[in-house]
Amino acid sequence: MSSSPIITRMLAKVQRTDLPSFAVGDTLKVHVKIKEGDKERTQIFEGIVIKKANGQQPSFTIRKMSFGQGVERIFPLGSRIIEKLEVVRSAKVRRAKLYYLRALRGKAARLKEVDRVK
Repeated sequence: MSSSPIITRMLAKVQRTDLPSFAVGDTLKVHVKIKEGDKERTQIFEGIVIKKANGQQPSFTIRKMSFGQGVERIFPLGSRIIEKLEVVRSAKVRRAKLYYLRALRGKAARLKEVDRVK
């Protein structure tokens, strides 16, 4: 099902070009704008990219462990709540979706680090 050229043009206007490229398996620091009442602050969400969804409205899912509990958060790539993205490290993965990390704990959940040209 193809979308109309009007929708394609509108989506192209809101595309973010200031964000670095990253892949599944990379560890990212996402600087997120949080609104609390009338104040606004930045909070960092750091974790492994377990999924990237491409298409008209691309998004990515990040997973981290917080006090022994797994936390996943989905970010739309064009969202304005993302202030900044930092690639902390890159890992060698052989899958497009790393859902198997959900079942792993501790050292078993480690990924083999690799140097990527940024």
